[in-house]
Amino acid sequence: MAKRMIVMLAVMAALLAGLGFVKFRQIQAAGAQNANFQPPPEAVTTTVAQRETWPSTLNVIGTATAIQGVTVGADLPGTVARITFESGKPVHAGDVLVELDTRQERAQRDLARINFGRAQELVKQGVLARTEYDNTSAQQKATEAQVGEIRATIERKTIRAPFSGILGIRQVNLGQYLAAGQAIVPLQSLNPIYVNFGVPQQTSAQVRGGRTLRVTSDDLPGAEFTGRVTAVDSVINEATRNIQVQATLSNPNGKLRPGMFVQVQLVLGASRQAIALPASAINYAPYGDSVFVVTNLTDPKGKTYRGVRQQFVKVEGSRGDQVAVVSGVNAGDEVVTSGVFKLRNGAAVQVNNKVQPPNNPKPKPEDS
Repeated sequence: MAKRMIVMLAVMAALLAGLGFVKFRQIQAAGAQNANFQPPPEAVTTTVAQRETWPSTLNVIGTATAIQGVTVGADLPGTVARITFESGKPVHAGDVLVELDTRQERAQRDLARINFGRAQELVKQGVLARTEYDNTSAQQKATEAQVGEIRATIERKTIRAPFSGILGIRQVNLGQYLAAGQAIVPLQSLNPIYVNFGVPQQTSAQVRGGRTLRVTSDDLPGAEFTGRVTAVDSVINEATRNIQVQATLSNPNGKLRPGMFVQVQLVLGASRQAIALPASAINYAPYGDSVFVVTNLTDPKGKTYRGVRQQFVKVEGSRGDQVAVVSGVNAGDEVVTSGVFKLRNGAAVQVNNKVQPPNNPKPKPEDS
């Protein structure tokens, strides 16, 4: 019985050893096959790098602000007797906007003049003594001074536009009683117009009065405004480390409105040479930006294939669909422009340039 058990164990051990050997050979063969496996090439698009003259500009976000902007209000209290403007219409400096009720002041002025005229007639007819007339004349001089005050009050109750501009929405109605200082209508001067924006402190030394700039807005496709820097703040914001800059632009049609969000392209100096690549060609990463350059590579067996080499680059500035590469790429290099997210250093690629990514320095929206 024991001998039979020993024989069975020996047979089982031999069987297991045989199975293990077969499995080992299978794993060994699979490893050799994987070692020789070459992944299929990735489909990419490419462009040949070319050196271009790149303007030295800074792109920032700005806000349009009226050069003059107020909310016209009542100087004195009174009842609205006449409204002479329409909401949203242009006005000129001095145009009458609202007249308050001045009937009481006019009555006081007219009564003083009538009393003095009656006294003059009585003197001429000999009814009024000269002495009494002199007293009346002296009193009239005091009354005339009072009339001047009444006239000034009447004028202050006639509310005029302090400057030329575009009116906002009316905030009063006919017959409404206005307290002193109560708002009547906003008034904004739109041509010219300010654009305020912030620039980083490391760029502040290059921002000086007279620098030219270009302003665009996504809400005004195709419209472009030019202007100059007219003021630079004297302090840098501690929270943002930016310095505020103010530019003045011509705005003849009033397309730019106060509070509008705009894109500002500020010229900082002379143009420089750079490689212009589509933004899709840049592989952005915390450890550095890079591109993939297509070149001839050699596999472990010595066979040549078309592959990519990852190249770190320095990027400075952008315009439209393009970015400026100032180092890391040479003119004539074939650079991958799409599909960079699926590549690795040494990966095989297949170039197909039938459909290219956008590469326009001044793109226009399809719906513009």
